[in-house]
Amino acid sequence: MGDRSSTGPAPFGRRSPEGVTQRVPYFGVMLQPTNPPILLHDVMPDLGAVADLFERNAPYTPLGGWFRPDREGGEATSPMWFQKDWVHADFAVPNADLFLRHERVIEAARRFYDAEVVVPHTVYVNLMAAMAECGPAHTDNPVFRGRNRTNTPMLLLRKMLWSGLFERWAIPQATSIWWLNDVEGGGFSYWPDGPDKPPKRHVGSMANTALVGDNHGMFHQVEPVGPFKNGTRLVRASAELRPAADGGGDWVVISDGAESFRAPFARIRASVLWKADVYPTEDERRRLEPDTLSLEEVARIFREDLAARGSDIRIDVERLSDPALPGELASLYPEPVPVGAGRSIFDVAR
Repeated sequence: MGDRSSTGPAPFGRRSPEGVTQRVPYFGVMLQPTNPPILLHDVMPDLGAVADLFERNAPYTPLGGWFRPDREGGEATSPMWFQKDWVHADFAVPNADLFLRHERVIEAARRFYDAEVVVPHTVYVNLMAAMAECGPAHTDNPVFRGRNRTNTPMLLLRKMLWSGLFERWAIPQATSIWWLNDVEGGGFSYWPDGPDKPPKRHVGSMANTALVGDNHGMFHQVEPVGPFKNGTRLVRASAELRPAADGGGDWVVISDGAESFRAPFARIRASVLWKADVYPTEDERRRLEPDTLSLEEVARIFREDLAARGSDIRIDVERLSDPALPGELASLYPEPVPVGAGRSIFDVAR
């Protein structure tokens, strides 16, 4: 089927010339390179079924989360980057198993990690158009046993990641990014050699391909997405992207009941992201399962590290939900800026 995989060490362990397995940190706090992602071709046999899945699950709303934690719905400050969960926690849209249980993707994740156990748990989609700047260069939000985006602020999860204090509880995450179509722009930059080396690119002929790898340990970035004729288009956080009511195949952005953008669906960058927990063996999964991380432990571990650093930042359980806390921790636990990263739309749209 045209799958291409790099050779080299798997993230659970790397082989030295002497054949001794050496531990490789899962998260990027040590700025370790990761294996390049595996490129799959001709991933979905029926693109019409996928297009129908996009249409039946409309409307889509602008990206929020840790990129846009303070955006409500007033001014037009959100780029046309729309998103929606198809599978999350105990929720799944009908027919999402097209992606969630995709055998080739699951097998590629096993190969990438040299792991026996891959447990898919999340599918979500991105729809983008008219972004003259890049998306942010970032790693995906981490998952810890007991702590994830359902019960912990995402900006706090990122500080937990970059502090390096919580790797004992980290669950390695396999990610697949799949693209429905080729559009103007819309390439994908990624940093498998670490953020201090130039990025690789997946651009052109992206339709029905997927990259399977470690987006939680590898920086990556969406390149500018067309149409570019009128530059970046900003919308309110309350806007919605949906198929046009006239049935002509166009999609429209509706804000305050009025149409503010229209384009054929084929000109909108549509991608599907799949995520799974990864364990080297079933025995290891069962051994680790009871060892979960509570908010009390998060506060204690941060508190002890801050004291050792001589910081006067004070943390208790209540403080963990304070949206100002991640900013206070940023200088102590900085997130790298990858070499060659493009200007982010979120630095422009403020």
